[in-house]
Amino acid sequence: MFAPSILITDDDFDFRETLRGVFEPRGFRAILAGDGEEAIRVVLTQEVHLVLMDMHMPKLTGLDAIRKVKRFRAELPCILLSAALDESIVREAERVHAFSVLPKPVTRQQITNVVDDALRRVYNWRNERSGLKDE
Repeated sequence: MFAPSILITDDDFDFRETLRGVFEPRGFRAILAGDGEEAIRVVLTQEVHLVLMDMHMPKLTGLDAIRKVKRFRAELPCILLSAALDESIVREAERVHAFSVLPKPVTRQQITNVVDDALRRVYNWRNERSGLKDE
């Protein structure tokens, strides 16, 4: 059985832990990073199937980090989250091939639906814990 690894990148410790609490009970392995540079190191050294990336962080913005990640893992689905979402961020996210952009605050259903959709499209994965079966 495929147990995907999700890299949760946000400079807000509580938000990272909240997302860990959303995904680990659903069968995911959560890897946490506090900034974009740490996220890039994780993607280079660990098996990661999906990245959740905050936009506004120290050292690198989420967009900058996604841009760098895509240079060596072009197929890796990256979901950008932003509390200050505007059209320029959405357009740039499209340019760097982010899978999706979600506004913060985000609901549990919004984020789990987008993650499930990304994993289904990229890996043909079905989450048995959400009522879906492997095909």
